[in-house]
Amino acid sequence: AAAAAATPAAAANAATSLRAPRTYRPMDETLETYLNPAHFHMLIRGHGTTFFAGVPDSLLKDICGYITDHVPSEDHVIAANEGTALGLAAGHHLATGCVPCVYLQNSGLGNLVNPLLSLCSSKVYSIPVLLLIGWRGEPGRKDEPQHTLQGKVTPSLLHEMSVPYEILPDYSDGAFAVLQKAYSHFKTESAPFALLIKKNTFEKYSLVKRLEPLGAPDMLHREEILERILAYFPEDPLVTTTGFTSREMFELRAERGESHSLDFLTVGSMGHCSSIALGVALAQRQRQVLCLDGDGAAIMHMGSFVTAGTTAPANFKHILINNAVHDSVGGQPTGATNIDFPAIARACGYRSVACVASEDCIGPALQTLREQEGPCFLEIRASPGARADLGRPTTSTHQNKSDFMKTMLGNVGR
Repeated sequence: AAAAAATPAAAANAATSLRAPRTYRPMDETLETYLNPAHFHMLIRGHGTTFFAGVPDSLLKDICGYITDHVPSEDHVIAANEGTALGLAAGHHLATGCVPCVYLQNSGLGNLVNPLLSLCSSKVYSIPVLLLIGWRGEPGRKDEPQHTLQGKVTPSLLHEMSVPYEILPDYSDGAFAVLQKAYSHFKTESAPFALLIKKNTFEKYSLVKRLEPLGAPDMLHREEILERILAYFPEDPLVTTTGFTSREMFELRAERGESHSLDFLTVGSMGHCSSIALGVALAQRQRQVLCLDGDGAAIMHMGSFVTAGTTAPANFKHILINNAVHDSVGGQPTGATNIDFPAIARACGYRSVACVASEDCIGPALQTLREQEGPCFLEIRASPGARADLGRPTTSTHQNKSDFMKTMLGNVGR
């Protein structure tokens, strides 16, 4: 019996020794996949799409960076806002018959609604546009409060606007399939089609084309400028713009051991910071109110300059920190390098305007701003970039609002 049992074992060992070594495939089913930006761009170009316009988004920074580096400037426009981007795309289609591409964060859908429904809709002019929408606040994924509701309602918003959509897969075959569906829709319906882009869909890509820093070599970074603003306006209410500005202001207050009760941090609503500050100034005319704006945000809704100049509250002080890039979403240029913001502010009715760049000029400019009657405008040119360890506000948006309102309604300083 033992000999019989050994015989099959011996045979198996002999067979194994004669067989060529086996090569086992890697266990990669659980590894994350990413869509290569170059391959995705190639797929779109294969369908005849060569024109791109939009507003950068952190979830799209890899594909936006690739487009910035590889698409000729005449075929790629980083627009003032999403509605402007869609208007540009519509004009491109009217002139060429080709399907353009518009990219945006889902929070930009608000700016997109009017031209989407009154221009591109199949009920109006039937203009086909491929929409790449960064899906911030995607249900089931942790995100900031300004994105949570936006993410939840994004699919239903598209549905209500009769815009079909697909979630862009993070692998090439899946991307090929949804693009086939999108371009079939363009042929049959001649109307917009959206692709929702989840976080980490695209493979990492680093932007190569970066602008030279603005102005003088001794310019400060935004956070250093904010420190100086606090020194000259220690007890005045501040309304800070979205992105890194509000995050840096929060951390500066914490570092200094100060209350956040004089600061309204505009964590969303890009481009509306100056209007919020103006509303506060009109209601609290006995105290100076500062708007701490950014170049990308100011450009997005520059019509607010007219409103400030027309209402002309003497206590409204508008500071624009200009580093010429969309700093918090990838560093793409805003177009602010050659814009004369003080001239625009003066033309809109601001009583006094100024622009400074070097470190030594900032203090005197802030002192003058404090002493002058508003509405006043001060552009401070800055070096791009933020601290690598920059955090986010640790208090809730509701707490920020409550603390700020207690200060305003109590009419007290720090």
